[in-house]
Amino acid sequence: MAQDDTQTPTAPGPDALAPDALGPDLPGPDAIGAAPGPDALAPDLPGPDAPGADGPDVPGAGSEEPDDGGLWRNTDFLKFWFGETLSLFGTQVTILAVPATAVLVLHAGPEQLGLLRFLQLVPYLIFGMLFGVLVDRTRRRPMMFIANTARMLLIGLVPILSVLGQLHLATLYVVTFGVGTAALLYDVSWMSYIPALIRDKRYLVEANAKLGTTLSSADAAGPGIAGALIGALTAPIAMAVDAFSYLLALVSLRLIRTPEPAPVSSGGRRLLPELREGMRFVFTNRYVRAVAIVGGLCNFFISANQPLLIFYALNDRSIKPGVLGLIFSAAAVGGVLGALRARALIKRLPLGRLYLGGLALTFGAPILVPAAAGPTLLVAVLFAASLFLMFASVSVVNVIIISMRQTLTPGPLLGRMTAAVRMLLFGGGAIGGLLGGLLGAAVGAHSALWISAVGSLVAFLPIALSPVARLRAMPTAEAAT
Repeated sequence: MAQDDTQTPTAPGPDALAPDALGPDLPGPDAIGAAPGPDALAPDLPGPDAPGADGPDVPGAGSEEPDDGGLWRNTDFLKFWFGETLSLFGTQVTILAVPATAVLVLHAGPEQLGLLRFLQLVPYLIFGMLFGVLVDRTRRRPMMFIANTARMLLIGLVPILSVLGQLHLATLYVVTFGVGTAALLYDVSWMSYIPALIRDKRYLVEANAKLGTTLSSADAAGPGIAGALIGALTAPIAMAVDAFSYLLALVSLRLIRTPEPAPVSSGGRRLLPELREGMRFVFTNRYVRAVAIVGGLCNFFISANQPLLIFYALNDRSIKPGVLGLIFSAAAVGGVLGALRARALIKRLPLGRLYLGGLALTFGAPILVPAAAGPTLLVAVLFAASLFLMFASVSVVNVIIISMRQTLTPGPLLGRMTAAVRMLLFGGGAIGGLLGGLLGAAVGAHSALWISAVGSLVAFLPIALSPVARLRAMPTAEAAT
């Protein structure tokens, strides 16, 4: 369940724009969010916390990429990438199975779906900065082991309780909150570690593009597989597939052999000053601050739409879970295409113009959902078109903003920066999911989708004033202050 930072059936949002947990980080997750992340480190090379990692001789992400085979020659990256791919496909089952279980098995309404979404994302508000400090003080790969083990056990609990006849909505709430907490720990860990994994910042765009392509591929194929599994096994039983995928991801992490350097000693550092230092960096760096605020807005509206869309499709439009899975699969092809083209577009177009255009589609595409009318087939096509445009744009924007944050942030601050940003991103998502559910209960899912879509269009207007929209290339740390 991975993707930093807007979200598929949990559609992506900037950085989270990724789905991960029940991910951009949004989409997730991260994301705009969230593509999943690797870990591991090549030996004898400085990681983000090592002396010299941020020295002047380390090339920036805006530099020309060397033509030497790139990350295909980094075996640890490939090991993690393989395991994460399996996990992401498994996650697609849970993304569809949790709301399907709530609606079809436990008879939940829009407000209950909104509460599920809130509980998935609220850990980012409660624990975000604390986990950021923890990750900056400890080795990151053990944190990833802990997070994936917790997700495997919690998700595996759902089919067991279903078989025993003990699955209740309250149980689903607890599992969702626990999985969201584990996803937060994992997100902060991998996003803080990826610069060390690839060793050369010139590969940041390539790494995030590869991870984004994997996430989008899972988004494209996963929901169709998930819908078929849910139809054959029932929604709660199908979640066993996701639990097994986390077991495979744990094996993949275990196979990474290169040592992880010890973190910088915390010495006499205290918790509150470290928390303030991380927040200060995010809000004083004009580019990091801009993408964090935009990501929070994006995730707010995506999370408001997501439970409403699923409830509206399953309940009001009587779309079968298998058809809903196919809608998301067809739409997520846009995410694959966006991720595949991201590097080429970043090289060819001014960075700010590409960022602004991508967000225009992300904020504008939801209007097609409430506007869809007519036969079920036409409605399904319009749903897919809306998500196609959103996924394509989010995939491109995610690569831009994750690479930008990793480029601009000093190594010792990566954990706290990631936690602070994702607290804003997923905090917006948590509030949006809760308010969207309450709005749907008050005025109906269709009217609530209209209100959310129009609000999204209005919220986009200030984004044109963002300093990121005026960039021509990836900024340097010196230019960002």
